[in-house]
Amino acid sequence: MKKYFLSIFILQSVFAFAQTQKTENIIIVTLDGMRWQEVFGGVDKEILNNPKYTHEKEEIEKLLWNDDVMERRKKLFPFLWNVVSAQGQLYGNRNIGSNVDVANPYKFSYPGYNEIFTGYPDTAVNSNDKIKNKNTNVLEFINKQKGYQGKVAAFSTWDVPPYFLNKWRNGLYVNSDQDSINYGSSTAKLLDDIQKLSMKPNGERLDVVTYIAAREYLKEHKPKVLYISFDETDEYAHQGKYDYYLGAAHAEDGMIANIWNLVQSMPAYKNKTTLIVTCDHGRGDKIKDQWRDHGQKVEDAGHIWIAAIGPDTKPLGEVKPDKTLYQKQLAATFAALLGFKFVPDHGTAEPITTIVQ
Repeated sequence: MKKYFLSIFILQSVFAFAQTQKTENIIIVTLDGMRWQEVFGGVDKEILNNPKYTHEKEEIEKLLWNDDVMERRKKLFPFLWNVVSAQGQLYGNRNIGSNVDVANPYKFSYPGYNEIFTGYPDTAVNSNDKIKNKNTNVLEFINKQKGYQGKVAAFSTWDVPPYFLNKWRNGLYVNSDQDSINYGSSTAKLLDDIQKLSMKPNGERLDVVTYIAAREYLKEHKPKVLYISFDETDEYAHQGKYDYYLGAAHAEDGMIANIWNLVQSMPAYKNKTTLIVTCDHGRGDKIKDQWRDHGQKVEDAGHIWIAAIGPDTKPLGEVKPDKTLYQKQLAATFAALLGFKFVPDHGTAEPITTIVQ
């Protein structure tokens, strides 16, 4: 009990940065298990041509293929490469020496999300089991700050985010998987019906349902921090369905574009919002036929990527940092964008300074 109150005291004693930031709101989006190879290189021809992994080759080629890699990646991720590249920053293209890694040794989901939101690659977090996270996360920290109380929300397709964010301890609003979406409006009730009645090919609600639920919540409740967690990229990769994996990634890029266009149309958010997009882990290399896999034994699964756009983030496009960036720096970066310094009792990494300028 004494340790608990000490932790609260430390958190409440954290001082704010000088308020030079223009960012007042943050939207965080994660694409579970999305490889950096496709983000920066578009469709991989060898995997596409393998009938073991691709059943709709002609459709994918028509929609997403181009011989030029720069055009090819634009086809797969038009928002990232037409908007974020021009107005923000992208990290993780290892082909140009831009390295972003996870710091945890496990290279799968729960340890990755713990690292993103706590800044602490805790070696005790070593499974995807539904265990309430003991580590303090940056969303609950922000939720305690003046002007942000009750203004932090998370929506997820996977059913584990309530545990890694430990909503029971901190009271965060976390809506996941089959949770009711009926938060008061007729639109929410309709979404709830769609969720209950629609097919669930992966055993959980569709990413598009998660997205629209989050979007409508933003319209109605005006959160200052919104986290959206997509999952279909990881599910289809594990299943070896490369065409579905690509389709999910392309659709998620469209959803990210949609939320960005929405906030830029709303006075409470326009030019006051930073969007950060990333992933929890990478995947293996195609040469070893490990593109479907991740985990401790898959070397490349620790390679990730980050995209950022907002009023405090200079338009640098693809960035090659002087040293390797780490997933554990994101928690402090989220806080710094809002003018806060996140210093939990377990310690955390420094922010990515090039994003917060």
